[in-house]
Amino acid sequence: MTDTTSTTQTKKPPTGLTRTIYDWGTSLKSPTPYLMTFGIFLWIGAYYLFVEGWELPRFNKLPGPVEVITEFLNPDPDWGMSLFTAEFYDHVFVSCRRILIAFAIATGVGVPLGLFMGWSKTFRDYSFPILETLRPIPILAWVPLAILMFSGLETPVIYLATLASLFVTTLNTLLGVDSIDEEYFRAANCLGSKPHHVFMHIVVPGALPFIFTGLQISIGVAWFSLVAAEMVSGEFGLGYLIVDAYMNITYVIMVIAMLTLGFVGWLSSALVRIAGNRLMQWRVRALALEGR
Repeated sequence: MTDTTSTTQTKKPPTGLTRTIYDWGTSLKSPTPYLMTFGIFLWIGAYYLFVEGWELPRFNKLPGPVEVITEFLNPDPDWGMSLFTAEFYDHVFVSCRRILIAFAIATGVGVPLGLFMGWSKTFRDYSFPILETLRPIPILAWVPLAILMFSGLETPVIYLATLASLFVTTLNTLLGVDSIDEEYFRAANCLGSKPHHVFMHIVVPGALPFIFTGLQISIGVAWFSLVAAEMVSGEFGLGYLIVDAYMNITYVIMVIAMLTLGFVGWLSSALVRIAGNRLMQWRVRALALEGR
């Protein structure tokens, strides 16, 4: 006679691509994506009514959604730019290239700077006042200085986008280090850990959630700083396209550029969020075990 014993195995949460597919399937069972879709159609409907339906005085100079979509999908656009023209992609490419460079520099400088500021009180005492003095200065106030400091049209634009993104990245990284429980540092000291071990195994992993939250904000800040810089000193890019369309009274192109900017900015933030989830699988697994 044999006794059968039932063994309960702990089901591991999915990771990687499986986790992404699992999240998509779970989200489709919630009302969130449907509410988002409804919100988008509600916005388009209001835009149509204000501009083309009711023709309200405040909106009578703006192109309506039908006109914008028709022009955007026109192989032979009336205003010279659409989804089928090479010039449109040139502007998108130039802006994306500038953002990639600026975001890479801001991340490469801001993350280590924030980590060291949070880890070393002495370094923080020297550097934090400088950061807090420069951070409130509006990005447009830096434009004349950037033009004086750098030659050409490309470098000042990248510098301005980098500067705005740098402050956000550094500050969020610093807050991430400050959020780490002191018990971890006491435990590491009791076990005889060396300072560089504490930095690599406690400070960096503990600050990662704040770092990637900051990077999502940072890339958004980089986008609107870039557009402001392109409007002032750019020659190509979505910001330059917006102000150029306004000056030439081609408002359809202006709206197309604005909507493209919103979509590309949303996509870049989503890519940063996906990268953060991939690099923080331990946090994803912990949230999955909590049912979140």
